[in-house]
Amino acid sequence: MKRICSLIFAAMIAAVPMAAQAEVTELRIPMGAGGFGFLPLHMMKEHKLIEKHSAAAGVPVTVNWANIGGPSVMNEALLSGSADFISAGPPAFLTLWDRTKGTPIEVKAAAGMSSMPMYLNTSAEHLKSLDDIKPEDKIAVTAVKVSIPSIIMQMHALAKYGKAEVFRFDRNTVSMTHPDGVIAMLTGNKQITAHYTSPPFHHREIKEKNIRTIQTTSDVMGGSTTFTMISTTERFQKANPKVFSAFLAALKESMQMIAADKPGAAKVLLASMGGKGWEIDELVAILNDKDIKYTTASENLMKYAEFMHSIGTLKNKPASWKEMFFPEMHNQDGN
Repeated sequence: MKRICSLIFAAMIAAVPMAAQAEVTELRIPMGAGGFGFLPLHMMKEHKLIEKHSAAAGVPVTVNWANIGGPSVMNEALLSGSADFISAGPPAFLTLWDRTKGTPIEVKAAAGMSSMPMYLNTSAEHLKSLDDIKPEDKIAVTAVKVSIPSIIMQMHALAKYGKAEVFRFDRNTVSMTHPDGVIAMLTGNKQITAHYTSPPFHHREIKEKNIRTIQTTSDVMGGSTTFTMISTTERFQKANPKVFSAFLAALKESMQMIAADKPGAAKVLLASMGGKGWEIDELVAILNDKDIKYTTASENLMKYAEFMHSIGTLKNKPASWKEMFFPEMHNQDGN
C-alpha cells in the first residue's frame, strides 16, 4: 500500500511541471480597423508567422483571425476573454490600461506596431481649419472620445480655447469605419462634413479635386507618433510566456518582410481590402512614404498619457512608457 501511495505521489509530482507549462493551443486575434496600420497582422496571417514561431518554440498554436475592428469593440473583446491580443491606437490602449491597472486582468502593451499620421479631410467650402467647424457639422472617426482623432482634437481645443473647452469638438464626432467614411466623402453624404482617416483611405479621398486636408495628427503631436499598438492581459502573458514570445517574434518578422519586399506586402494589403480599388504601384508608393513606419517602439505615447491624465480621462499617470509595457520591450527605445 505504501508503495502504491508512493508511486501515485511521484506521478503527481511529475505531472506538476507539465501542468504548469501548459500553454494555449489557439490564439484569437481580431484583425483591426484595416488599412496600413494593421498590415503586420495581415502579413502574419498570410505567411503563418505565428504558427512558424510557436512551433519552433515547442508550443504550436492555431490562430483564429476575427474580422472585427474599432477601439471600443477591440477593448471589450480583450476584457471579455474573446480575444488574446488586440491592436488599437494609443488612446484606446491607454484607456484600457488605466481601467484595468491593479486588477487581475491588467492590460499592458506587448509592442508598438506602426507609426503614421492621420488626416482630417473635407470637401466643405467653409472649412479652412478645424476651428471653422459649425454645430451642425459632423466628423467621422472610428470611435467617439477614445479614438486618435478624438484625442487629437481635444489637444487642439485645449491649446486654442483652454481647459473649459477641451471637449468642444466631441459633439461634432460620429463613429464610422474608415471604408464607410470614404464612401460618405466620395458620395457627398451631407450628414458627414469631414473624415479623420489614415492611409490608404486618406490617399483615396484626396484623389478627388474637391477634397483637401485641413489638419494632421503630426500638426498637433509635433512629430512621428504611434498609430497602432498590440496589447494583452498580464494574466495571459504570465500563463503563456512562450506563446507570447513567439507572437513578438512573428510581429518583428512581419515588419522585416514589409521592409524587404514592399510589392509583396502591398499585394497582401490589397487582398485584405477586397482585392480592388488600388494598383500595387500606388500602395508601394504609400509604403515608401517616410512618415509611414513599422516599429515595435512606442512614439509619443507619454504625450498622449500626460494629456489624457491632465483632463481627467485617465486616473493613473504612468511614470514612463515602460510602466505600460511588458518587460520584453524595455530594452528598446520609446517615449
